[in-house]
Amino acid sequence: MGKERYPNATELMITADGGGSNGSRVRLWKIELQKFANEIGIPIHISHFPPGTSKWNKIEHKMFCYISMNWRGKPLISHEVIVNLIANTRTRSGLKIEADINTNIYPTGIKISDEEFSSINIIRNEFHGEWNYIIKPISP
Repeated sequence: MGKERYPNATELMITADGGGSNGSRVRLWKIELQKFANEIGIPIHISHFPPGTSKWNKIEHKMFCYISMNWRGKPLISHEVIVNLIANTRTRSGLKIEADINTNIYPTGIKISDEEFSSINIIRNEFHGEWNYIIKPISP
C-alpha cells in the first residue's frame, strides 16, 4: 500500500509495540527489517513504545473504537469476516482503514546467531537507542 501511495519516499517510519513478535529485543524482527530495508533500498526508522504503553499508539487508539462499533453485534466467525469488517471501517471525518489478510505460513522457532545479528546495519538513537533506531540498507 505504501509503495503505491508514496513512490518517491526516501525513508520509512515504523512505530511498534514494545513486546510481542515485533518487540524491541526480538532478534528476528531486526533481521527481517534489515532484509526489508535491503529490498526497498531506503532506511527504516523504528520507534518502539515503551513497555506497557501500547495505548499510546495513536492510530490504534483512535481507530479501534470505530472498528468496535463497525463489528458490534456481528459474529466474528473467521479471519476473513474480521478483516472485512476492519477494512470496511470509516470515521465521520472520512478516515478509512485498509486491511488485508496475510495467508502466508511462517516458520516458528527461528534462532538468530550472534554473527547473523551483528550483520544488521543499525544506528541507535541517542535517546533510548534500545527503542529508537534506524536500519539502513546494505548494498549488495
